[in-house]
Amino acid sequence: MTTPLRAGVIGVGGYTGAELLRLLQAHPRLRLARVAGNSTAGKPLAEVLPHTLGVAGVGELVVESFEPGLARQWAESCDVVFCGLPHGASAAIVAALVRAGLTVVDLSADYRLEDVATYERWYGSHPAPELLAEAVYGLPELHRERLRGARLIAAPGCYPTAALLPLTPLLGERLIEAAGIVIDAKSGVSGAGRSPSPSTHYPEAAEGLRPYKVAGSHRHTPEIEQELARAHGGPVTVSFTPHLVPFSRGMLSVAYARATPGTTAAQCREAARARLGEGLVSVLPPGRLPDTLHVRGSARALLAFELDERTQTVLAMCAIDNLTRGASGQGLQAYNVSRGWDEATGLPLLATFP
Repeated sequence: MTTPLRAGVIGVGGYTGAELLRLLQAHPRLRLARVAGNSTAGKPLAEVLPHTLGVAGVGELVVESFEPGLARQWAESCDVVFCGLPHGASAAIVAALVRAGLTVVDLSADYRLEDVATYERWYGSHPAPELLAEAVYGLPELHRERLRGARLIAAPGCYPTAALLPLTPLLGERLIEAAGIVIDAKSGVSGAGRSPSPSTHYPEAAEGLRPYKVAGSHRHTPEIEQELARAHGGPVTVSFTPHLVPFSRGMLSVAYARATPGTTAAQCREAARARLGEGLVSVLPPGRLPDTLHVRGSARALLAFELDERTQTVLAMCAIDNLTRGASGQGLQAYNVSRGWDEATGLPLLATFP
């Protein structure tokens, strides 16, 4: 039997870090070796994440602190590091790990954008801009070949994932117009992270539904436009509005695009199957629509396409679990591809139901 590779997780105390632990614990070719989180350093992992208590190889680990100067030490005890830190906090740490010789899967936005000027316009200065060209955007359905052997994987955000999976095949096959695309997406509150805020505090989120960061102000907008432009072969500008919905996990995206002459819903379904494959993406048959309940806890994505013949508008829909597919699970899927393993290795296919 092949000796498992050693995996480390930085930012273990957040929701993406916790989800990584769940997935790594079940992965047959990886072994959790180290965990770090500066705000929880020195505590047993079972105290930081009580659901790990009693789980061999997980709960007994002690959370370490981490700073870039420790990268070489981690390189001696890990083969791959998954970094679940917030945007901005991740860049310098990831750069140090890569320079120490480690393979890194970064779940923040710090290495997703290829253009330095675009990154700095949305996020501020970048401490390692030379690594942006080396990073591979970790959406396997779009970049399987580029991911093979990748040392720095930039796992996509959950909103971009839910928008890109149904839209890129349609742009690639010229089934929709590139102008005037509207993306309406809704996410569970876990997408906002574990640190509480008034907008995600349960009594204020549980009974409401609200848009936020509207009119092109959400930071995932340039990430969506970058990958849509790659599929289209030219610039694409979208109108993207995210919403917060009162459940813990799950995401539903409905994109509206002008159909090109002759486009049918059947052509859209076939384009998605042909370009995305049938691995962790399922294109639903006519009359079936995606439901976040059917992907809860799963690494799969459910896609559906309909044509409003009256307005000649294509509805491109996608449901994912924002943590299992949109963040942690997708990072692990991309790493599987980089190693030449089956991309679904260690990933849950069935949702928790009900």
